[in-house]
Order: sequence, then structure tokens, then C-alpha cells
Amino acid sequence: MSVQFSGWEVVDDGASFPGVELGVSQKPQNQGVYNMYHGTSVASARLIIANGFKQSSGGMLGKGVYVSRDKKKAANYPSMSNPSDRVVFKVRVRVGRVKRIDKDNHPMQKTWHANGYNTAWVPPNCGMKAVPSGLEEDCVFDPKRVEVVGIAKAPNATIQTELQQLIAKRSKTPGRGDGDALDVCSLCKRKTQQGSAHVKQRCWSCGQNICILMSKHVCPAKS
Repeated sequence: MSVQFSGWEVVDDGASFPGVELGVSQKPQNQGVYNMYHGTSVASARLIIANGFKQSSGGMLGKGVYVSRDKKKAANYPSMSNPSDRVVFKVRVRVGRVKRIDKDNHPMQKTWHANGYNTAWVPPNCGMKAVPSGLEEDCVFDPKRVEVVGIAKAPNATIQTELQQLIAKRSKTPGRGDGDALDVCSLCKRKTQQGSAHVKQRCWSCGQNICILMSKHVCPAKS
């Protein structure tokens, strides 16, 4: 029997690629990277774009950056502000280890990070009195895990354009990127994380250089 294929191919669930859209009722997979939303004021939006996110001093889930996969949830914040002063960021979140918090007075409601988790997740309609809207919510402990990638909603077109231009300008600034290195692996074409180069080695069959994060490799001589 002749060999028609030499190499490998990986079928990925999407969690390892940036910008995966996950339904609000789906639990974030550990180590996944997801698109979410964050609501803030116009003035704070400018500061976040310039300097990155900062931890909140507290909240239902303790310290962290509060985000949601439900844009309606993010659009209600800041809760006491005028709707004309609200901006909704589209953000990219590296969730790390995720802890589900689905009831009031959960034993890890505010101590999940101390127990080794990076993100706390409140699923929609879980019955928590602390979440009367019933909308999905997440709290990410490390602000560097949250990166602004766009404007999902702004009070008007002028502010939306201004903020989008600030995001574009910031992304072009050398050395800036909310924890992502500017380098891209020459083999798998993905960004390196936190300045760490991807591991490369030679294919045992054809000798070609490969990256261990490549989803597919076909040996040229045997394809």
C-alpha cells in the first residue's frame, strides 16, 4: 500500500486562535482566547486605550477587569452614568483557567484567583440575586489578559471615529500590545505570547523546519 500523506493535521475547536466568538451560555475553555465586551465612560475609554486596563477595586467577583460576551450587558455600564457617556469596547481576552460561579455566596466568589484561577465566569440565567439582569459576566484578574481591539458602540460617530483612531495609533506604537509581542512566528504565522519564541524543530521524516503550533504539516517529498 502506497503512502499518500506524511505529516499531520489538527482539527482545532477554535480556542487556541484569537478572536473566537463564543455563545453566552458556553463556558470559556481553559486557555482560550475570546472576543468579549467592556462598558466604560468616554473619558475612561481614552485612558484605557492609552494605558491599558486596570483592576477594579472590587465588585461582585472581587478585583479584576469585568467583561461580558453579551454586548447588552456591557452597554449598561457604567451603571449610574448617562447613556450618552457610555462606550462599549470590543476586547480580546485570554481567559486562562476559568472558575464557574453560579450561585450567591459561592465559596470562591471572591477568592477564585487565590485558588489558581485567572477568570471567574457567571453563566446567564443562573439565578444569582447579585446578577438581576441574568446576563453573562466574566471577571479577569490580570488586566494584561484583556486587549482593546475595537469600538462596538459609542455615543456618536465623532467619538467612535476618535476612539478608533486612538486604537489604530496605539497598535502602531513599538513595544505596545497588552502582553502580546510584536513578533510573528515565521512558520505558523501566529503572534508569539509575552515575547516567548515558538519551539521549532525538524520533521523526523522530511527534515523540514516546523513549529510545534502548526496545525498542519505535509512532507513535500511524500505529499
